Amino acid sequence: MTKEIENNLTEIKNLIYVIRGQKVMLDSDLAMLYQVETKVLNQAVKRNIERFPNDFMFQLSKEEFENLRSQFVTSPKGGGRQYLPYVFTEQGIAMLSGVLKSKCAIEINIQIMRTFVKLRQWAIENKELAERLTELEHYFMRHCQDNKTDLQEIYKVLALLSDRTRPQEIGFKTK
Repeated sequence: MTKEIENNLTEIKNLIYVIRGQKVMLDSDLAMLYQVETKVLNQAVKRNIERFPNDFMFQLSKEEFENLRSQFVTSPKGGGRQYLPYVFTEQGIAMLSGVLKSKCAIEINIQIMRTFVKLRQWAIENKELAERLTELEHYFMRHCQDNKTDLQEIYKVLALLSDRTRPQEIGFKTK
């Protein structure tokens, strides 16, 4: 795989979010990749809405959109939107290739599909690691609750010790 394709896959991977337990991409991000306006992408979808059932595409709720916006350091893409964004699942993105037929859209679609495949492969290869991390997280959370009072006592003792071990002023004081 060439370096350019690898870079594109990384860029696309950074545009994939997990919402409602599904990996999705925002309509505005897809429009940017396909080099069309978001409005044009959504109009094409609405003209072919029978191709996009709810498991292919759905509109974010206000809360979901606010949560997503809070993840951006700067103002979100499409900050001046007058409607809540649509998101597309992998199947919805595949369906977009039949709706947006430009050469650019086809090439980008291929890269997006490769990215989803790579993410699936990574998840399968690292399933055991993910399970171990989940176990550790649960163990840590359980023991943090159990040991919270112990930790507070340790912090108090450390504070007392640090007060006692501070060097005293040495020398004469002059006015």
